[in-house]
Amino acid sequence: MKFTILVVDDEKNIREGLGEYLRLDGYDVVLAAEGKQGVEAVDKGIVDLVITDLKMPGMSGSALLKQVTGAYPSIPVIVLTGHGTVEDAVDAMRNGAYDFITKPVNLDHLSILVKRALERRELARQNQELLLEVETKQRTSSIIGKSPAIQRIFDLVRKVAPTRAGVLITGESGVGKELVADAIHNLSPRADKPFIKVHCAALAESLLESELFGHEKGSFTGAQARKKGRFELANEGTLFLDEIGEINQNVQIKILRVLQERRFERVGGEETIETDVRVVAATNKDLKEEIAAGRFREDLYYRLNVVNIHVPPLRERKDDIPLLAGAFLNEFAQDNGKAIDGFDNKARAALYAYSWPGNVRELRNCIESSVVMAAGNLITIDDLPPGIRSTDDAHIIRVPSGSSLADAEMILIRETLAAQGGNKSKTAEILKIGRKTLYQKIQDYGLE
Repeated sequence: MKFTILVVDDEKNIREGLGEYLRLDGYDVVLAAEGKQGVEAVDKGIVDLVITDLKMPGMSGSALLKQVTGAYPSIPVIVLTGHGTVEDAVDAMRNGAYDFITKPVNLDHLSILVKRALERRELARQNQELLLEVETKQRTSSIIGKSPAIQRIFDLVRKVAPTRAGVLITGESGVGKELVADAIHNLSPRADKPFIKVHCAALAESLLESELFGHEKGSFTGAQARKKGRFELANEGTLFLDEIGEINQNVQIKILRVLQERRFERVGGEETIETDVRVVAATNKDLKEEIAAGRFREDLYYRLNVVNIHVPPLRERKDDIPLLAGAFLNEFAQDNGKAIDGFDNKARAALYAYSWPGNVRELRNCIESSVVMAAGNLITIDDLPPGIRSTDDAHIIRVPSGSSLADAEMILIRETLAAQGGNKSKTAEILKIGRKTLYQKIQDYGLE
């Protein structure tokens, strides 16, 4: 990485001499004759370190130092001073300067100072990136998986979370759409604000409008007091509308108005309520088909679907099964006070072979049941639910549409290896390849 150094000094010879020396050291250099020019250069965002004289006409080096350290605390500032102004240099250190050097400048000493300051800045930057990465992993830790599909979801969540764009999460029931919504909120600037969830399919049509927008006392039979709705409760935060495809057209119109105007009225009320809500929606329906059938408004669809995140079914991302099964095993073993280390080969093969029509939710229930049934320190084939340990399609290997040849080969090797209980010799025999070739491919694909 090539760093850029700003040199600020009103004496031309010193300014240009330092610039030439630093260029020979391999740095890019920007020169400024007074403090104001220096601040303008820093504000452009190209400067990694500042070297400034303290005594200058116009904006002094001290004033420049305060502006830089105040607005850009990660940029180190080295001050130049004459022999008679060392006390000023010490004051500058108290105000945030990295170090000072007296004139005439010892270039070797300056070179060492610059190198150390930049190394410290780079280390601080790397630490900040590491902390951000750790925080991101913690805030998305509920999403478990290593498959390419899940990695793409992670990337989309990271990109969309800092914005206020509407997100529509699609996928079959049980794939984990709510977990994606959780991650979007947790990584957003609204993370410390309310995160309100509404499961639209669980509410009767007559109750959904009141649940979303609230109601006034006496607005309908049973409305004995004013009630705030979810849009009001989620103000400045995020509202998650799960199974958005289940709501009727009357409620769709009102949701559209909130998204467009950021205001609404409670049921039976006249007061207009302002709200700042980010809406994330999810559905297991094909909303384009619902639009064609006249059951869903096209204008609301485009409002919700600014960014689409599709969560594929578990049968299309079987690489995630070991991680998910392991996480659920740890959870339920702890809950039930059992010491269970993992799965035996036949149980692992059965988990791979099953098509999981209920997706992650079904896998979770399966592991909970297996933990309850287990008598030893491993989950065996007999501990699994009957429909999973004796599946009719155990001999079928599914390759998702759009997979590359390498992906297809990896899936074939992985599933055959699992079906043979990890027996590499038998797997190589079935696939009609040499054992050395199989071992190499297992290593290449990370299937150890």
